[in-house]
Amino acid sequence: MSGASTHVPGQPGKPEQPGGRGESEPQDRPDRTRRTGGPERAEREQAPASAPLADERRRDRLTWQKLTVLPGVLALVLLGTWLWFQGAELDTIARNSLTGGNVVLRLRQHIEMTAISTFFVLIIAIPLGIALTRPGLRKATPVAMAAANLGQAVPSLGLLVLLVFWLSIGQTTAVVGMVVYAVLPVLANTITGLRNIDPGLTEAAKGIGMSPLGVLAKVELPLAVPLILAGVRNALVLNVGTATLATFIGGGGLGDLISSGITNQRMPVLMLGSILTVALALLVDWIASLVELLLRPRGLEGSS
Repeated sequence: MSGASTHVPGQPGKPEQPGGRGESEPQDRPDRTRRTGGPERAEREQAPASAPLADERRRDRLTWQKLTVLPGVLALVLLGTWLWFQGAELDTIARNSLTGGNVVLRLRQHIEMTAISTFFVLIIAIPLGIALTRPGLRKATPVAMAAANLGQAVPSLGLLVLLVFWLSIGQTTAVVGMVVYAVLPVLANTITGLRNIDPGLTEAAKGIGMSPLGVLAKVELPLAVPLILAGVRNALVLNVGTATLATFIGGGGLGDLISSGITNQRMPVLMLGSILTVALALLVDWIASLVELLLRPRGLEGSS
């Protein structure tokens, strides 16, 4: 007889497991599913957690100082200007320059010219900067940069006057001149931002099977965002300043108030046009800084 033990029902010994190993699997499977989760469960658990995390990161970047200090200062300056005008004695010439909705009209024209010219700067300079960093057009970069430098090297008023001979006077000519004048910062920063990327990162992205468009969209552009946005901020401020010269070619804007104040020697008119121009430039720069904070990749915050 062999020494193997056999359990006899009714005798003491190891309790018998009903159903054996084959029946215990249905009980263990739900437990493993709960422990491992699976892709569907992981997505359900991560989805509600990602939204609060994004909100927390946004709050970290947009502190209350960044959101309130500059707008508060600008509001106080504009309020002080308005109170000063309430007590100022304006003669007929100064009153005619400021009444009839003229201030609102000039401010609206100034904002329109700035917004339109910056839009065209973005759709021209960023794609051109990307194209000039590709292997096929890399040799044309010095020529393009020389042309962009020429646009900013010419004095802005001289550039507008030269464009008048081609496009005649008006707001359209002013917008074209502003685009030519402001395209250099965005173009130069786009090229510099893309060239400064570590080639090892792009090679690694290609190595894992990403297409050239995927490498550009998911690796190169996010890393170049800080420099590109810095160029956009410079272009916005340049356009606000250049728009004041549009008055000399019939383009309107706040330059009309400044020119009228100088020509007629009316300081209140001159001061109002100048204060509104400075306030608009600071406000535009503040809005651009907030956009830059929101679009900057989280891992590049320490690089600025």
